[in-house]
Amino acid sequence: MKGNRTMRVWSGILAALGMAIALPAGANAPGPSPTGLWLNPHSNVAVRTAPCGARLCGWVVWASASARADAKDGGVERLLGTELLEDYAADGRGAWTGTVFVPDMGRRFASRIDLPNADTLRIRGCLWGGVICRSQSWSRIEQVPHG
Repeated sequence: MKGNRTMRVWSGILAALGMAIALPAGANAPGPSPTGLWLNPHSNVAVRTAPCGARLCGWVVWASASARADAKDGGVERLLGTELLEDYAADGRGAWTGTVFVPDMGRRFASRIDLPNADTLRIRGCLWGGVICRSQSWSRIEQVPHG
């Protein structure tokens, strides 16, 4: 009897441990979700973030005429649909690391995303192993801008 009860307890513990290991990184991370619709600080580009496999990605869903022209100058013919946030992995501490594509420069940079609050997505991109970095705070929006 006692052996069966001990076996059930261990089975339950192992099952719970197995489920915890099977959850994707960040699934139980505290804080707001980075998925959604975001507007850059210049209000000229909107990006929709969503899972891409076990990672997080973000694609341009709206851009002003000036943003499209700047991207074209950087070698990006069609800005709409371009993946700006590439292959971000949760770090387990409420942030994600991946690559940010800057269309007007035509370049990719190592990057980190975090959410200071539910309506702000902070993106930090760095050059030369983090020697030179730049951050932007994007705002959560409910719908794609018009115009």
